[in-house]
Amino acid sequence: MDIHVIAPLASPAERAAVDAVLGPATSGWSGGQRSPTEGHAAHGGHAARANRDRLLPVLHAVQDQIGWLSQPALGYISRRLSLPPAEVYGVATFYALLTTRERAPIAAHVCDDIACRLAGAEQTCADLERIHGPAGEPSADGRTTWLRSPCLGRCDQAPAALFTIAGPQPEQVSLAPIDAVGIMDRLGRAATGQSIAAARPGGAATGAGPNRLETARDVVPQAGDPGLRLLARVGRVDPGSLGDYRLAGGYAALAHSIEIGPEAVIAEVSASRLLGRGGAAFPTGRKWAAVRAAAGSPKYVVCNADESEPGTFKDRVILEHDPFVVIEAMTIEGFATGASRGFVYLRGEYPLAAARLAGAIAQARTAGLLGPDIRGSGFAFEIELRIGAGAYICGEETALFNSIEGRRGEPRNKPPFPVEVGLFGKPTAVNNVETLANVPLVLATGGAAFATTGTEGSTGPKLFCLSGHIRRPGTYEVPFGTTLGQLLDLAGGPTGPIRTILLGGAAGGFVGPDALATPLTFEGTRAIGATLGSGVVMIFDESTDLIGTLRRIAAFFRDESCGQCVPCRVGTVRQEELIGRLAAGHPHGSWADELALLGEIGQAMRDASICGLGQTASSAIESAVRARIVS
Repeated sequence: MDIHVIAPLASPAERAAVDAVLGPATSGWSGGQRSPTEGHAAHGGHAARANRDRLLPVLHAVQDQIGWLSQPALGYISRRLSLPPAEVYGVATFYALLTTRERAPIAAHVCDDIACRLAGAEQTCADLERIHGPAGEPSADGRTTWLRSPCLGRCDQAPAALFTIAGPQPEQVSLAPIDAVGIMDRLGRAATGQSIAAARPGGAATGAGPNRLETARDVVPQAGDPGLRLLARVGRVDPGSLGDYRLAGGYAALAHSIEIGPEAVIAEVSASRLLGRGGAAFPTGRKWAAVRAAAGSPKYVVCNADESEPGTFKDRVILEHDPFVVIEAMTIEGFATGASRGFVYLRGEYPLAAARLAGAIAQARTAGLLGPDIRGSGFAFEIELRIGAGAYICGEETALFNSIEGRRGEPRNKPPFPVEVGLFGKPTAVNNVETLANVPLVLATGGAAFATTGTEGSTGPKLFCLSGHIRRPGTYEVPFGTTLGQLLDLAGGPTGPIRTILLGGAAGGFVGPDALATPLTFEGTRAIGATLGSGVVMIFDESTDLIGTLRRIAAFFRDESCGQCVPCRVGTVRQEELIGRLAAGHPHGSWADELALLGEIGQAMRDASICGLGQTASSAIESAVRARIVS
């Protein structure tokens, strides 16, 4: 199809950004010089459309250079990929970090989600509105702006902000803790061409940027404890050095895997009874075995690093401080399942993790630990890093596939399941970061030995993200079966009398202080009607505005619904409206009437939504009602 884009031509800078990803245009049909023969015949369309999976990287490239996606730029992308303009526009408008409206090139994305809200984010936003102007509005010189943002994965150091600086040398920096003074200081530095990554802390609560290694105890208060396994290298091993990782035992598990063979690797993972740590708790060994046995090739492995659940940051800690473990584990997974290619899908709000993962992949490739013949075994495997653009729904595995493939990140119906029809329609194994971090431990100790840690139904160590009103927030590692109260004691205890605790994140549920004796296992939390989810443990003391917190959760799901199915698209809006009425003290009828309606909305979303977002969008809010935290 000859695509006619009715718009001004893309600027040289926009075209250069696109061409840097796709290479130069080779024909008039794709935006290059038109040859005499092209007036009579078209060619190359299938090859161009085969590059559709480059769409999101191309959109990133233009936004990084220009600061927004103009109509001419989208038109040029459409021609280069032989895609209808409407489809390119549909993808560009799906993601929160991309914008098709002209915006100042320097932006501060200020988190106002649950944990940051507890740490004063609303006051920070009010201060910014007073000093800089309303959210989304440019400064007087048109160079800077600020916007409200959902969770940035820095809940342990809240409040947080992500800075994006567009230009010939684009920069992205996540900083926490930071206040309005610190944000204005960084915006001012960026506007004068200074790197904010190298800026010294300034202001009342600005924190250091990713220009230096964070102090280990900034992120892992247990750092250095001899009993750590998943977090043992944090603070001891340079995350940017493959040599240091190997000296600490890294890549021994891959060598052992190649020695014993794929079937034996899967047998060990199955014997470990390792369950997925992303929330679904599916047996990892069973997933790997299904992909290996599935018909069709090539096969893929995907690391789901789109950690966007409010209150969750454990995967960020692994990715930033121990990235090689993820690369090694994915290589083992590829060997075991028969996959030849892997993708790490990383959320766009983790710039430091992106840099360290890219470095780890490059070093592994140079050392022959990725590529056509790994360790002389004849096993060929490659890994590619893909960056998301701000869409919570892309944490759902099939939405993630669509995002990688260059489509809107909307979930697919199941069946078929990914182990048979996954990425690019081929058998695919998807595991999250923490799950993969366990794999080298399984191979190092043996599956049976790994399973002796924890309980019968929940084996191995587990990472938890503690934030809110707790004395030492951070990522903690404990064996499954540790009680909730013991975990809080490990973190120094709450800062005040506990009103409630959020387990599992915004898609999880609230429990009261009476749950402190609950063992933190899949079966233990299930018994009290809660969930481990993504490992969130957020503590709220008696000073908490809980109705305001519930309203923020409702707004989060309203904003993050992809809109594909009616129950979620409409239900999340109605739920947010209902909580807004309660917060304002203007219920329709009595509180009991409103709470009954809330239950009906939640049931409709659970019964009829396509994916887990809609099915869990009311979980935390309804749990607060059941626990009589609000009434």
